[in-house]
Formats: sequence, C-alpha cells, structure tokens
Amino acid sequence: ISGGPRPEAWSAGHGDVGRRRTVPGARAACPLGAEAHLHCPGAAADRAALPGTAGAGGHGAAALALPYGAGTPGDGRVSARSGTAPRGPGAVRQHGERAGVPQFLAARRPRSPCSLGSGVLLLQYFVGILRAKGTLRAAERHALFGPWELIYGASQDLLPYLEGGHWGQGLESFCPHLELYTQFAANAEKSRTTLQEQLKKNKRFRRFVRLQEGRPEFGSLRLQDLLPLPLQRLQQYENLVMALAENTVPSSPDHQQLTRAARLISETAQRVHSIGQRQRNDQHLRRIQALLSGRQAKGLTSGRWFLRQGWLLVVPPRGEPRPRMFFLFSDVLLMAKPRPPLHLLQSGTFACRALYPMAQCQLHRVFGHSGGPCGGLLSLSFPHEKLLLMCTDQEELLHWHHSLTLAISSQKN
Repeated sequence: ISGGPRPEAWSAGHGDVGRRRTVPGARAACPLGAEAHLHCPGAAADRAALPGTAGAGGHGAAALALPYGAGTPGDGRVSARSGTAPRGPGAVRQHGERAGVPQFLAARRPRSPCSLGSGVLLLQYFVGILRAKGTLRAAERHALFGPWELIYGASQDLLPYLEGGHWGQGLESFCPHLELYTQFAANAEKSRTTLQEQLKKNKRFRRFVRLQEGRPEFGSLRLQDLLPLPLQRLQQYENLVMALAENTVPSSPDHQQLTRAARLISETAQRVHSIGQRQRNDQHLRRIQALLSGRQAKGLTSGRWFLRQGWLLVVPPRGEPRPRMFFLFSDVLLMAKPRPPLHLLQSGTFACRALYPMAQCQLHRVFGHSGGPCGGLLSLSFPHEKLLLMCTDQEELLHWHHSLTLAISSQKN
C-alpha cells in the first residue's frame, strides 16, 4: 500500500498553540485547521520551550505583544491613562496599542536572552571566533549556522524603523528577506546533525563550545538552544505585524503596507511550520524503520505520515489477549510483534505482522464510553478481517479512538 500524499488534516496546522496576544479581539494569524499531534511514548516534546519563549514562562512570542503606552495629544495615538480618543489618519482602533512599542522594543533589547542581543553574542562568541580560529571549515560552519548572519543583519536593519514608529516602511523593506527564514528552516535538520557530529568527533570544537556556553552572557543556554532563535523571532514578527495591521484604520498611510507585510510574514511562518512538521515526521519514520526488522519491513514507512504508536491487546476469538505494538500512519495501521529478547541479531526490534488500510476500516467502540477506569474495547472491521483491540487505560483509549477516526476520515474524504 503506497503512502500517497499527506492528508489535509495534518497539513493545515499553523502552530498557534502557546502564542498569546494582548490586542483585544485580535484574530489568529492564520486561522487554519487543527494540527494532528504526533505521539511517541517516552519521547521528548517535539519543540522544547526555551527560556524567554512562550511555554517556558518567559518573554517569547508574547514578548512583542503590543503594550499599552502614553501617546502625545493629536498624534493619532491614545493615552492608556487619559483614555483620549484617537484622531487623524494614523489613528488605531484599540487604545494605546501602538503607542509604546518603540520604547518597549528599546527597553527589552539588551535584557532578554532571546532578544536580538543574543544574536550579537552568538555571532561574536561562536561564528566570529570559529571563523578566525579555523576550528570548523567553511562548509561545516555554513551547515551549522546557515544564513544566521544574513537574518541577523535584516533584523538589525528593521529595528530602527520599529523604534522610530515607521511601521509600514520598515516591515515592507523587511519582507524581501523572508526567504532567508525558509532557507534557515530547511537547513535546521542538517544543522542539528552537523552539531552532533562535530561534538562527537571534533575535540577542539567540543572544548570550544563547552567554554563558550559557560559564559554568563548566555544565561545557561546551550548552542543547540540558540540556533533556532531566528524562527522564534519570526513568530514574534508575525504577532507584531498582525496586531499592527488589525489595529490600524484603512485611512492610515501605512495600512496597505502593513496589510501586505502581514500577509507575506504569515505565509512565510506557515511555510516554516510545514517544513518543521516534515522534518519531525521524517525523524519519526527513521526511528520506526530502525525498530522494524525482516524482509517485509523494508520501505514500509517511506512516504507516510506518522500519527501515534503504542501497545494494545489483540483479543482473539478464543484464548487470551495478546500484546502487540501498533504504529498508526495516515493511510495504514501496522501491527508488529516483538522479537525474542535472546535473538542474536534482532533483539529489541519488531516483526511486521499485518498492514491494515485505513480507507477500508470501519471503527466502533464496543465498550468504554462511560470513561471508567477499566479502559475499553475498539472494533476495527476490514473487508477480510476484524480486529478487537483492548486498552486498559481510558485516556489512552480515547487518544487511539481519536487518531483512528481522524485517519479514517482523511482517507475516505
């Protein structure tokens, strides 16, 4: 059974989880469908929250949420204290949303470990010194950092516009550099691999990285934590430009520039998110392929989208339930049996026992509707076979039922 194209159900997610805005009534940056969550028992979260990012209790994507601030009379801004109504073509709909942004950006720049200041530190203490000392060859440096320097330069050029209140002009001039973020996201997997390889085999590089990471300027952040900062900064730009566009009246001179910039930055953020999804899916496929052994296992995961895996009990017509490992993909359900632990060559792997096409599946919940502590039983009917799968954990059963329903509906639609 071929994998086929990725279902729309999993291509629609935009990763707005954990991102907040202080703009009253602001819409989501890209209101698309829900994202299917990849589930791997015991695996770390796909996207770890860094200090200073949303999800870590710091100042991440919400850091550029527009603050309330005082404006000057007659300049089209609103004082949060006085509540004066906005006037003039530059007026904004929400009280004080744009007034304090320049001071806010300038005040935050030197403090946050994830602000533009961290880019200066990374370029100074890693990229610059590595280039001067020759610890890494030029090709290895490019594989590790990608277009980091170009992205930082574009951000530095944008900052004076933001601090001066020239929103439309600055963001419009920034948009031609958005392709750098797509290139950076596409290089992320190669960057991680290069870092791991160099830390493993290059003693000079390993000692150098350990020394630089110990600097107090980095606030205990490691190099692998600093590398993805441009992508986090892109999400912050998206929040900022969407809030500005939504809260600027159409009669404002920079409304058209802000609207165009919001669309371009949002599209770039969506492409970056899709690239990240594909890379994480490829990691899961490689991991699962390594777990499967035998002739039948070759190429089973190629071109597929992984959804979840876990142990379930197969209930036969007669006899005791048998534990089996199941891997659910977007188009098939794979049932595997563990190899004997004393197997000389394939211990710790799984042998593929069956592939069930989700397009031909009919799913029913036999029992477990009440949400009790004893789990439940799922019935999966195929043209030539019927599976009864039992799970003793109610929450796990609900997750499996949801993932199976999503996979079936995507194939049938």
